[in-house]
Amino acid sequence: MVVVGLTGSIAMGKSTTAGMFRAFGWPVFDADLAVHDLMAPGGEAVAAVLDAFPGVGSVATGIDRGELGAAVFGDSAALKRLERILHPSVRRAEKRFLAHACRRGERAALLDIPLLFEGGGWKRCDLTVVASASSHLQAVRALGRAGMTRAKLDTILAKQMSDRDKRRRADFVVRTGLGRAVALGDVRRVVARAEQRGERAA
Repeated sequence: MVVVGLTGSIAMGKSTTAGMFRAFGWPVFDADLAVHDLMAPGGEAVAAVLDAFPGVGSVATGIDRGELGAAVFGDSAALKRLERILHPSVRRAEKRFLAHACRRGERAALLDIPLLFEGGGWKRCDLTVVASASSHLQAVRALGRAGMTRAKLDTILAKQMSDRDKRRRADFVVRTGLGRAVALGDVRRVVARAEQRGERAA
């Protein structure tokens, strides 16, 4: 099975791109959704997060992501503490996803991971893809989100690998700022390459 990693900075169209891969029938592992599940009521990370960050939720209600975000935003030490709690669990969920996809006989699977390059996830992938758009469009998209400010956006971008570096490292770029048809054409090229790679490995 060919494993393809998808990444992209904030507001670059990564989720829309993942949806295009789903439309081609690919199973998609969403790392953000995995984190959400871990911190929902009954999630395996709830107790550990509450121990590290008291007051951000409860065992009954799960973790309040807004409160937790406020607790770690701008605090690199707190963020690293949170990552040490969450990342191992997300990695286990990813392994279960890939194992299940293999058992089903899937020819390709997509890992949607925001910090694919920063966290080393690219090493687990056969091909890598970045969703990308102009910095102007990125800012317009991001600042249209509830609660987002220019200062907050700048802080988030400062902690991520630049879009330029991601494009340099990725095997493919999906151009999300030039219309859906262009982005879909880019996704088709990734699908074709993955299928060719899978046929050679078969």
